[in-house]
Amino acid sequence: MTDNRISRELVVSTAAEFVRRHGPGALTMRGLAAELGTAVTAIYWHVGNREALLDEVVARTVSEMGRIEARGATPALRAESVALELRRMLRQRPHLIALVHERGRTELMMLPAQRALVHEAHAAGLRGARAAEAVRALQFLVVGFVLVERNRERSPSQHPGEPELWDAEASEHDRPLAGALAVPPDPDRLFAASVRALVGSLWPTPHSNE
Repeated sequence: MTDNRISRELVVSTAAEFVRRHGPGALTMRGLAAELGTAVTAIYWHVGNREALLDEVVARTVSEMGRIEARGATPALRAESVALELRRMLRQRPHLIALVHERGRTELMMLPAQRALVHEAHAAGLRGARAAEAVRALQFLVVGFVLVERNRERSPSQHPGEPELWDAEASEHDRPLAGALAVPPDPDRLFAASVRALVGSLWPTPHSNE
């Protein structure tokens, strides 16, 4: 049984959006049919069973994560832009990324970002093991940062928290340091500074002899 009002693409895109908002565990064929205003049999006709549908959602997510374009006047700036965009995309779809990981497609999903970074590493004059190190260091920074962000967002209130922990003794009597560490970090600013520092240490500048 088919429904001329819906298409395979609409079914998959609606399922992907549902998973993005609620997680894969919340996705049921009946719930998706209700979301689309059609019969469950129409869903099966378009995509098969639930496992096949989740495979389609994974494929769609992998494709979306490939839409990363480097921007900037230098290889270093373009590498930074790739890292910033990769973090943004990972942050936007945590449930989908988890599903991709569960289905063993993480390396495939990360390949476009890695290839973009390889291109900029080559443009900066890096080759071989040094280029691989630069690419992986930046990739690990992005993924690790996103994981820390997610953990901080999901963690319960801490007692004692940072304002109580960072006293004069803990900060080695550096009051400005204690005050800064007692305040929640600005993730965007911290990430940009971290990426800039890492890229600056690994990507040669235009005047570098390395």
